[in-house]
Amino acid sequence: MVETKKTFQVVVNIVMILISLCCLLPFILLFMSSITEENTLVRYGYTFFPRQFSLEAYRYLLIDSSKILKGYGITILITAVGTSLNLLITTLMAYPLSRRDLPHRNKLAFIVFFTMLFNGGLVPSYLMWTQFFKIKDTIFALIFPNLLMNAFYVIMMRTYFSTNIPEAVIEAARIDGTSEPRILFQIALPMSLPMIATLGLLTGLGYWNDWINGLYYIVKRTDLYSIQNILNRMLLNVQFLTSGAAGSFSSELASTLPSVGIKMAVAILGILPIMVAYPFFQKYFVKGITIGAVKG
Repeated sequence: MVETKKTFQVVVNIVMILISLCCLLPFILLFMSSITEENTLVRYGYTFFPRQFSLEAYRYLLIDSSKILKGYGITILITAVGTSLNLLITTLMAYPLSRRDLPHRNKLAFIVFFTMLFNGGLVPSYLMWTQFFKIKDTIFALIFPNLLMNAFYVIMMRTYFSTNIPEAVIEAARIDGTSEPRILFQIALPMSLPMIATLGLLTGLGYWNDWINGLYYIVKRTDLYSIQNILNRMLLNVQFLTSGAAGSFSSELASTLPSVGIKMAVAILGILPIMVAYPFFQKYFVKGITIGAVKG
C-alpha cells in the first residue's frame, strides 16, 4: 500500500512538472528569440540556444525610454484604480443579491444576467461614452468602458457569498445590532479574500492587457497612452517601415530593423510585470478558483 502511494506520488509529480514546463518553456523561447540576432533568427528559426545574441530589439524599443516608463506608469495607475473600483462595485452589487431577503432579488439578478447575453454594440457605446459622458481623451476613458463592471464576476461573487458565508453568522451579527455595511466590510469581505484575490487578478489582467480603449477613446492625448498602446504603436511603425510604403528611406531603415525580434521584445515588455506580480496572488487565486469550482 505504501509503495503504491509512493508510485502514485511520483507519477503525479512527473505530470505536474511536464505541465509546468509546457507553461514555462514558451516564455523562455519568447525571451530567447527577443535577444537573438535578426539574421540568425530568420535563417535558423526559433531556438532555446541562439547562435548569436543581440539586444537591438530592446535598444529600438527603449530609444525613448521616458515614453516607455510613462506608459508603464499610466498602466499601473489605471490597473490599480480600475481594479479597486471594479472590486468595490462588484462587491456592492453581489452582496445584496446573495441575501435571500432582498426585495425583487430575482428581478435584479435577471437584469445582471441579461447584460451577459445582449449589449448595445460598439457604435452606441462609443457615442454614449464620448457624447454623453465626454470621457474622450481623458484618463477615465481607460478605466470606465467595458472593464469597470463585469456581470460574470458579479455572479461569481454572489455565489461565493451565498455558499461560503454561513447564514447563522449574518443572523448573529444582526441580533447584535450590526449594520449591513459593517456586516459586509467586517465579516463577509474578510471571509472572502480568496474570491476577491481571484477577481482582482482577473480584472487586473484585463486592465493591464487592454489597448482597445486607448485605440478608440484616446485620439489627441497620446501622453495618456498605456504601455500596451505604446508598444502597439511601435509595432505598427515597424510594420509600416518594413512594408516599404514610406519609400526608399523606409527600405534602407527597414533593412537594419530587427522586426521579428521587436515583436518578441514587445511581448516580453508587455507581460513581464504581470509574471513578476502573479506569484504573490497565486495562493489566493488557486484557492478561489478551487472553491468556486467545488461550491459554485
